[in-house]
Amino acid sequence: MEQQLFEAVDQYICNLVAQEDEALQATVESITNNNIPQISISAGQGKFLQVMARLCNAKKILELGTLAGYSTIWMARALPKDGKLISLEYEALHAKVATENISHAGLGDVVEIRLGSAIDLLPVLKQEGHVFDMIFIDADKPPYAEYFQWALQLSHPGTLIIADNVIREGKVLESDHEDERVRGVDRFNRLLAETKSVTASIIQTVGAKEHDGMAIAVVNQHI
Repeated sequence: MEQQLFEAVDQYICNLVAQEDEALQATVESITNNNIPQISISAGQGKFLQVMARLCNAKKILELGTLAGYSTIWMARALPKDGKLISLEYEALHAKVATENISHAGLGDVVEIRLGSAIDLLPVLKQEGHVFDMIFIDADKPPYAEYFQWALQLSHPGTLIIADNVIREGKVLESDHEDERVRGVDRFNRLLAETKSVTASIIQTVGAKEHDGMAIAVVNQHI
């Protein structure tokens, strides 16, 4: 009964402030048509990321985990005309479908998808001198702590770092949980709490994506 209520409220929010246009709907359809896992963020979460990007005046965004490009489109639409979003994706099929969806949304000149393991691509971004205004982490969970450490290296004072799926339906409360994804995000959460160079919080999320959470951190002015 509670889940039905959460989903109904989610739909209420989306109908009011996070309506999907044709490009976003086509992206959702492409996930089913290509047998891609149904693990994209919700429309409400997409709009939230878009608002956050606007709030921090992002001109350059890094995304870890493209999937079919759903969250990518939401965030890229917050960028100014000279803005740039780089998204890292491990699966070739996901990158191909996302490229098509992003082009369909008219964002092909704004978004660059790099194919490969994020843990290998992040040092390359560092070597190339990239610094980002906003970083969204939504990739494989076991190396979340390492992703966060790299995110700090690719940030400046004021950079906003957001990580999704950090509560895992409350399973993070089980310190000896056997799922490496749960252990990975718990390790990240504890590292986040110990990192003095950011001001951070974690919020619980409920809705169509059930019970989870997002971590939100701002890099401090003195790091």
